[in-house]
Amino acid sequence: MNLRSRVPEPPEINLTSLVDIVLLLIIFFVASTTFVREAALQVELPQASPEPLTTAPGSLEITVTAEGNYLVNRQALVNNRPDTLRKALERTAGADRNMHLVIRADARATHQSVVTAMDVAGRVGFVHLSIATVNAQETQ
Repeated sequence: MNLRSRVPEPPEINLTSLVDIVLLLIIFFVASTTFVREAALQVELPQASPEPLTTAPGSLEITVTAEGNYLVNRQALVNNRPDTLRKALERTAGADRNMHLVIRADARATHQSVVTAMDVAGRVGFVHLSIATVNAQETQ
């Protein structure tokens, strides 16, 4: 008779079946989930204030035409390149960068033309910038 005690083996937990079930659940949820695509973005555009903008006599004005040409204080530039606009702003403003700068853009002007004018004005050093708008009542 063998009365010796056996060395107990440490218990094992088999995780293979648990991993299989979790992966099957993940595949099921991914396959059964529907992704909703928004057909149109809801964008709320800013409104212009009804008070007219009073421009100071010493302010600068950049006009952007529908074709993308620039005018500085109603003087047409030779081309619509950013460096030409920069030189015209520097020449017109002199050393004063605290002048108020108004950008008037045609409604059909490209967004890129207006952003280019804003970028050039910022690089030159203007900090007081406004964009002229027209109220809906004035256009009718």
